[in-house]
Amino acid sequence: MRAVRVTAFGATPELVELPDPVPAPDGVVVRVEATGLCASDRFAWLGHDDGVTLPFVPGHELAGRVVATGRDVHQVRIGDRVTTPFVCGCGTCAQCRAGRSHICPHQQQPGFTHDGAFAELVALRHADHNLVPLPDGTDAAGAALLGCRVATAYRALTGRGGIAPGDTVLVIGAGGVGLAAVLVARTLGADVMVADPSPAARARAERLGAVATLDPAAGPDRVRELIGDGGARVAVEAAGRAEALTLGIRALRPQGVLVQVGLLSGDPTVPVPEMIAKELVLTGSHGMAAADYPALMELVSTGRLDPARLVTHRIPLAAAPAALAAQPEPGSLTVVVA
Repeated sequence: MRAVRVTAFGATPELVELPDPVPAPDGVVVRVEATGLCASDRFAWLGHDDGVTLPFVPGHELAGRVVATGRDVHQVRIGDRVTTPFVCGCGTCAQCRAGRSHICPHQQQPGFTHDGAFAELVALRHADHNLVPLPDGTDAAGAALLGCRVATAYRALTGRGGIAPGDTVLVIGAGGVGLAAVLVARTLGADVMVADPSPAARARAERLGAVATLDPAAGPDRVRELIGDGGARVAVEAAGRAEALTLGIRALRPQGVLVQVGLLSGDPTVPVPEMIAKELVLTGSHGMAAADYPALMELVSTGRLDPARLVTHRIPLAAAPAALAAQPEPGSLTVVVA
């Protein structure tokens, strides 16, 4: 098979021929239809993820069809069209048994702990526990985003933020997850404001349904002024910056919730006195377990949510090495398609 392989952190990846993968006893092999190019893929390529060892094939956000199954796979069949959460649980630990495989202590992630989907074929493990069926008519590029960005945004808003129709949501950072959060929040009946320093990213957020956008340099007072009612009911920090976390907390109304999705380095300062005085909640969110996909897939299958709206560039596998090494355009979202 053809695959994109990283042999040195930060160096342009190579398009190479590799042996076709074979399924583990409880795993499958999927012929890849589409793979999202995510910021996390670039972090791994740069060597910022301790779980990644060289050489490796990146790609964790995928859609495709099963072409081989292991002997212990009973619920998945050859020909099934599937995606998978980027966090694959072991299926047997206490967290997995409780439906929380996204925080499985033995989790595996394609493109990080083992070769991923920037390839014609990808092996996925613990298939009966982790694979999610896709409707045949779903656009492949949009469906791939259900493996990471869209599912991450959906659970951040619903499972951690608890949004309801009429809520006001502040999204900080209009990258892949942030733009997905705009699309999901609007689908669920919330009003969305977006803070991002890039005019292009803000314009993209507006096209996806944001009712207002601003540069985060305007500060929390301006955010609360634009939102009204004392501030946002839910904020999603998707920028991965310490100052964005502070902005999100200070832009909340009393008893508001900040959901931290962006990966932060170091130990950011949290305004605890304000959190106490306003009874605020700061919570993390890490992907979504396969057990939580049915409600999201219902939105997709009925046409209420179209992940393909997020896609701005579709490229072939041969163009993926250069795209992975390039600086992304603000507001853009690239998917590698078969």
